[in-house]
Amino acid sequence: MLLRQIDRKFGPPSETVRARISSADPDSLLRWSDRILTADSLDAVLH
Repeated sequence: MLLRQIDRKFGPPSETVRARISSADPDSLLRWSDRILTADSLDAVLH
């Protein structure tokens, strides 16, 4: 779901971003899913 949201908001994610999300723990995924709602950049979502 997060990869789809990233694609819709910022364009297709790189393979590096895909790998990072695929290997992320559940807490990180929840945190990033919240951040994407207000973030102005992908960097702001993942940091």
